[in-house]
Amino acid sequence: MKLFRTSALLALALAVAPAWAAKPFVAEYRASVMGGVSADARMSLSSNGGDRWTYALDIDSPVATLRQATVFEERNGAWRPLSGQDSSQFLMKKSQKNATYDWGKGEARWSGDVKADRMGPVRLQEGDLDAMLLNLALVRDVGAGQPLKYRMVDNGVVRAQAYQTLGKETVTIAGKPREATKVSRTSENKQVIVWVVEGLPVPARILQKKDGKDELDLVLKSVR
Repeated sequence: MKLFRTSALLALALAVAPAWAAKPFVAEYRASVMGGVSADARMSLSSNGGDRWTYALDIDSPVATLRQATVFEERNGAWRPLSGQDSSQFLMKKSQKNATYDWGKGEARWSGDVKADRMGPVRLQEGDLDAMLLNLALVRDVGAGQPLKYRMVDNGVVRAQAYQTLGKETVTIAGKPREATKVSRTSENKQVIVWVVEGLPVPARILQKKDGKDELDLVLKSVR
């Protein structure tokens, strides 16, 4: 299960990004996976020094452990993925995938538990994001009123990602109601819905559906 990948996840290159300086945070989520199994989840952004950052999502439940992490660089408010890790363990089944984004060569490659036709190389374009960075991009661009259109290079393929704004909705965070902007994208049998609250660096909620059924639901509890 991958956030914005299975879900997780533009034919257009990302337009010049509005200024949105990255700042470290740790966000705690209440999670539901595999149609109702409760889990704890944490989303974090930490500095690696200079203009490099690690953005990670960890989900721990009785039946599954998931981790997605992206190392990226920030340049004038725009982000470039440099490497990524995607690991999961469902009971006795394990999976580990690694991504490398070589901007000098202008290509991305994947290794680990990936199919031969998903190893790359895939040609990179300025503005390309991976699946994880879409979370940050949505928060940034919803707040700035920017078009929610992206080119995602992830898991050996390029996909156009376009989100539609569905209006406002009230969400509860730490016992307090907050107004959120609700956005969504649908492709074939998959749907991703994201709630963004002004002033928060992470989505207030991410709901991933497949065949009309909830696959992953992350609800923000706190952020610091």
